[in-house]
Amino acid sequence: MHRGRETYTRRVRSIDLNADLGEECADDAAMLEIVTTANVAAGAHAGGGEVLDATVRAAQSAGVAIGAHPAYADRPGFGRISRWVDHDPASLRELVREQIRGVARVCEEQGARLVHVKAHGAMYHDAASQAVIAEAFLAAVTDCSHELGYPLAVMGPPEGHLRLACPSDIPYLPEAFADRTYRADGSLVPRAEPGAVLHDLQQVVEQALMIAVHGQVRSVDGGDVTVDARTLCVHGDTPGSVALAQAVRAGLEAEGVRVACSATS
Repeated sequence: MHRGRETYTRRVRSIDLNADLGEECADDAAMLEIVTTANVAAGAHAGGGEVLDATVRAAQSAGVAIGAHPAYADRPGFGRISRWVDHDPASLRELVREQIRGVARVCEEQGARLVHVKAHGAMYHDAASQAVIAEAFLAAVTDCSHELGYPLAVMGPPEGHLRLACPSDIPYLPEAFADRTYRADGSLVPRAEPGAVLHDLQQVVEQALMIAVHGQVRSVDGGDVTVDARTLCVHGDTPGSVALAQAVRAGLEAEGVRVACSATS
């Protein structure tokens, strides 16, 4: 595949392809035919209840790895508004722990295995930017790992406090986004800004390939930024997400990149 006059150097490697599902805004059945990992909404920002049950059942049937996707309690804002002001470290730890436990219970009931945890929306960004939030989040993951009897992996940004604070006995899965734009410092362009989400199929595929093959992403400034990623996300709520995910997977495999779950490999 070509990027203008550039040609990707074929280098076989493996990368995970994940999507946030169970949020009642995506074609989950179709996405589960494409992705290798599902981050299942735990009910705070979306989903929960029967939706959570159905999503875990469908992911298990599709052979897709299952992760818990906790968030601040913010259904009106879809978890994209920071609610840290409503918490102290202990209450945030409890909020995250209860959401992980909820997904773990459904997995156990259905004979599935919970393999990782990925924060949603504002919590994802807060945990990367604030050490106290990262530590509370990781404490909840550690608690649940001890309860389950095995370490749950943490999926999160390649840089920031969440990765820095992650204990050595908790696997960390650095994540990049195929359908989001990046700043020169490697951070995501905020959704409130124009051009934060990529909708053009070719652009999304090109960015996915640049990340997977070269370990870089082109920032909105035009420069290339190093991105250490073991998993790529295509958001289920992005318009045309199924077609985007299909094109990303096909593009990766055409370049000799094996698409497989990172948390279980």
